[in-house]
Amino acid sequence: QVQLVESGGGLVQAGGSLRLSCAASGDTFTNYRLGWFRQAPGKEREFVAAIRWSEGTTYYSDSVGGRFTISRENGKKTMYLKMNNLQPADTAVYHCTAGWQGGVYTDTATKGYTYWGQGIQVTVSS
Repeated sequence: QVQLVESGGGLVQAGGSLRLSCAASGDTFTNYRLGWFRQAPGKEREFVAAIRWSEGTTYYSDSVGGRFTISRENGKKTMYLKMNNLQPADTAVYHCTAGWQGGVYTDTATKGYTYWGQGIQVTVSS
């Protein structure tokens, strides 16, 4: 059973940085995609970033490209999201997610993922 556990969230001032971690277990994650989505109050869940676990190919939403960096440590089965120059609009619950990289859905679609973490709050004050 795949399990995903997020850590590293919290409160930060605008312009600050945070690094989220996602500890994954229950599979080798070969041929998986792992990603981060976020959901702000009253809004739909939106794609943030994704990484192909085996080859390391990365994808970013336009709203975070250049500020956020996704990475992974295969040996530790841990994925990271380094977030720089955070803005109040980045305030949301951030979810770690994983799914098989094949199929009809892209890396930016929620339907491209099967497993989800509980989520962790990130709050950016102005």
